[in-house]
Amino acid sequence: MQPAATVRIHPPHGTVIASETGAGAYALEILAGRHRLAADEPVEAGGSDTGPNPYELLAAALAACTVMTLRMYAKHKGLEVGTIRCAVRHAKIHAQDCAECTTRTGRIDRFERVIEIEGPLDGAIRQRLLEIAERCPVHRTLTGEIVIESRLAGG
Repeated sequence: MQPAATVRIHPPHGTVIASETGAGAYALEILAGRHRLAADEPVEAGGSDTGPNPYELLAAALAACTVMTLRMYAKHKGLEVGTIRCAVRHAKIHAQDCAECTTRTGRIDRFERVIEIEGPLDGAIRQRLLEIAERCPVHRTLTGEIVIESRLAGG
């Protein structure tokens, strides 16, 4: 495969472009505004592991949104909050192993989110911050109704 030509455009805010680089079977360059990211599959999946896989990017979106939402809330409320961290792990699990899921057959996507908030906060404030994390926009998107419309370019 020939290497892809370097794209010199900056997609408008809200648009992300993923293009093959030709550097490996699944190696991609992602353009988001003026930012460039890499994506790939791990070696065991036939990739070159030159970047996170798509599920890792999705988990990164949830983690980033969670931290940003909590920071905005803490700033708005004047809370003494140190560093905020969020780890997200994605897995496919059997529906029958999920007590709180309505789907009973097949596999479902499960995101485990662990939030660490530094600072002298009591239990009630920490619980409120956890509730606020549930309202981050990416969390709401992932748990809400989603419509994906696809079409081929040029037509």
